[in-house]
Amino acid sequence: MQLQQLQYFVAVAETRHFTRAAEVVHVAQPSLSQQIKALERELGADLFLRARGNITLTDAGEALLPLARRILADADTARHEVLELAQLRRGRVRLGATPSLCTGLLPDVLRAFHDRYPGIRLLIEESGSHDLVRELARGALDLALVVLPLPTASPALTTVELLREDLVVVSSPESPRPGGGRRAVRITDLEGERLVMFRHGYDLRELTVAACRSAGFEPDFAVEGGEMDAVLGFVRAGLGMAVVPRMVAARSGRGLRVTPLARPGLYRTIALAHRSDVAPPRAARELQRMLLER
Repeated sequence: MQLQQLQYFVAVAETRHFTRAAEVVHVAQPSLSQQIKALERELGADLFLRARGNITLTDAGEALLPLARRILADADTARHEVLELAQLRRGRVRLGATPSLCTGLLPDVLRAFHDRYPGIRLLIEESGSHDLVRELARGALDLALVVLPLPTASPALTTVELLREDLVVVSSPESPRPGGGRRAVRITDLEGERLVMFRHGYDLRELTVAACRSAGFEPDFAVEGGEMDAVLGFVRAGLGMAVVPRMVAARSGRGLRVTPLARPGLYRTIALAHRSDVAPPRAARELQRMLLER
């Protein structure tokens, strides 16, 4: 008895038609009929009563049908379980993240994941939340770390909040202290200060500009248009100060003065997103678990 024969038998039992069953299982009708006859010989009993335009199950066929369905389901489960185990030894995870998260959050997590699953290739796409949401929706990514709220509401995505991260002000140690040297500065203290600003489409740019406008002033840009590494480099060079995530400042603090923002301060909410209609691969789910744990 072969799994293929049981698959053909179930298809005929459900369609009550040999030709339609052959179409369902994508095989020629004569081949399907031959396999059904071979199964009947193996079992020593007819499984179908064949009459023109009327195919019905015999008593033997009625007895076999639930068993065949269970056997096929168990075989499919076994195949799926083995495939998922194999996916943790080889394969890939396509992860998107904003540039600041690539700098601050991901290095330690990806190192731990790689140490545990060295056969999994990690493909990282670095971009803003808007672009990452689009790439998730079209199936180009398995997971993405994005900043909430999403730029556009997307019912096709599931998001799980990971953390709320404080933002801080970084400046060059050679430049005057922001806020007149206070231990924590207010957003209003940034009025008149020269800021190094990220490019358009950067979540941190939108958040900082919105906070300044809410405080009643337009920010003054000394340099704008950079990515995270460029912005930090310009700040070290004394071109201005910048508002960055605390994790980034902690990891890149060499050559930078870090000043917290006074309450209520500024923060951003980081979430892990994936498509709602497609379960991520096993390896991606394992990376998701590690990110949630950390």
